Amino acid sequence: MEQTLFSSDFRLGILGGGQLGKMMLYTTRKWDIQTYVMDSDDTAPAFEGCTVFFEGDIMDYEAVMELGRQVDVLTIEIENVNVKALQDLEDEGIAVSPSAKVLNLIRNKATQKKFYQEKSLPTAPFEAMDQPDVNTSREFPFIWKSAEGGYDGKGVKVIRSAADLKDLPAAECIYEDMVDFDMELAVIVARNAKGEMKTYPVVEMEFHPEANQVEYVICPARIPEEVSKKARDLALKVSEAFDHVGLLAVEMFLTKSGEILVNEVAPRPHNSGHYSIEGAVTDQFEQQVRCVLNLPLGSTDTVLPAVMVNLVGTEGHTGNVVYDGIEEILAMDGVTPHIYGKKQTRPFRKMGHVTIVAKEIEKARELAEVVKGKIKVVALAG
Repeated sequence: MEQTLFSSDFRLGILGGGQLGKMMLYTTRKWDIQTYVMDSDDTAPAFEGCTVFFEGDIMDYEAVMELGRQVDVLTIEIENVNVKALQDLEDEGIAVSPSAKVLNLIRNKATQKKFYQEKSLPTAPFEAMDQPDVNTSREFPFIWKSAEGGYDGKGVKVIRSAADLKDLPAAECIYEDMVDFDMELAVIVARNAKGEMKTYPVVEMEFHPEANQVEYVICPARIPEEVSKKARDLALKVSEAFDHVGLLAVEMFLTKSGEILVNEVAPRPHNSGHYSIEGAVTDQFEQQVRCVLNLPLGSTDTVLPAVMVNLVGTEGHTGNVVYDGIEEILAMDGVTPHIYGKKQTRPFRKMGHVTIVAKEIEKARELAEVVKGKIKVVALAG
């Protein structure tokens, strides 16, 4: 009889204890799978839902090796991990998903962009730099991106003149052409070790103009069917090029001329798939668990049109968090808030999200606007 994953001694390790880890634990708790989670913060969102919590730095080689040697399969919820440790664990026979090779291609944006170039995958023209150069001959405006460490809008800046380059970190980066896009899209691809692959529907993303964070994710995207097929086909090509196991969120630009360009990818559950908890037959977090444990993939079909609203800390508020207006939105049909469990808020910190489902996508989008106006993430007064 083969080893069972359920109600057994099998152990799944997760590097990172943030909200993505927490939401993966919804599935492992449902299926009674043991989970070992590592994070440097013992108040991390995934602390309470796992079987064993390790307080440790996921960038620390020895800490990752110690955790990895105690589990059967190891996965991540964030790319900023010690990849050398993952490679060594793979060499010792531990199943690591995504692999160290895939993470090395993705976590550095310059390496990632060069990969698209090598594989003839459409992407915006770019230039890789050892550090910002104020004497650039590149035409303004363009986009500066830090090669490593950027997330949630950090590490990205519009460069409108040479003066904008002066205070940037003296580290590896890319200069990227600004794309005249009509819409930002994303497709999540699921792939298990058997090579079984599925794509989720194309979603449309609307961004906050200042924080450069996603404000709304709309599923399905309001695009023609032929554009949707083109985006899903491109996402599959990207997935096949990386040869990954797990989820791959492929962010794209739909240009005004109808071209689709790959912007960047994330090899894990992603903000663009949060809607799937209420909006899809199989949510992205369960799908990630299915992928890394080499289980059959679940249906990616949409149950109802859905819009996801990010809950982020309000400007000017730092301290113990209060979700002002949450009871009002709980009284609304089709509205489900998800609170990540971070006790301290600060401006633009991701603190939760809300899913709005309706029979028609335009109705869901209208309700999302109302929800956003009713709930605020603020700090406790006093």
